[in-house]
Amino acid sequence: MRVLVVDDEVPLARLVQRGLAKTGFVVEIAHNGIDGLWLATEETFDVIVLDIMLPGMHGYDVLRRLRERQVWSPVLMLTAKDGEFDQVDALDLGADDYLTKPFSFPVLEARLRALTRRTPVSRPVVLTVGGLRLDPGSTQVFRGDTEIDLTAREFSLLHFLMRRRGVTVSKAEILRHVWDPAFEGDDNVVEVYVGYLRRKIDRPFGTDTIATVRGLGYRLEDS
Repeated sequence: MRVLVVDDEVPLARLVQRGLAKTGFVVEIAHNGIDGLWLATEETFDVIVLDIMLPGMHGYDVLRRLRERQVWSPVLMLTAKDGEFDQVDALDLGADDYLTKPFSFPVLEARLRALTRRTPVSRPVVLTVGGLRLDPGSTQVFRGDTEIDLTAREFSLLHFLMRRRGVTVSKAEILRHVWDPAFEGDDNVVEVYVGYLRRKIDRPFGTDTIATVRGLGYRLEDS
């Protein structure tokens, strides 16, 4: 799942990024409201963590403009402001949840997963491709009635491919969305993890879900 964190406290934003990455999230960071608004409108995120007091553009203004532009990614307001009227303002403007600083990291993670389960009807909570099912909220994957145990990275890769079923995606796209936009390692790591996935979601079941498109990338197909 992709998360955008908009917070001008650099150490906190980096801490959140590292913590969420360990549990399978891909996190991008913006340190001011203008950059946060640009990223949120130019790219697709499963959830946005948005501070209220931001340089460049107030968090409430960012939130209002996102909703005006029909960006419906769930938004969790993360802020040191804890007054009840601040919470009311945020929710009235279109926020989906509200968490004050300091916060418990497990609570933040649980709130983010809960928000992904409350996404719009146009993006189903449980993704299905053929006999393969992926639940972003519970991070469970099934082939038929058999649950498949995936690592956090394998889950993120499968989630990305299932959301783009039938579309050929390049290694560069996969690295950007599943690893990190600033990833500088060998792109062959994608091939390695596709191999890991095939050994778990296909070979034991006699299926062939992930197609290699020579010179272009990979495509998830019904099986």
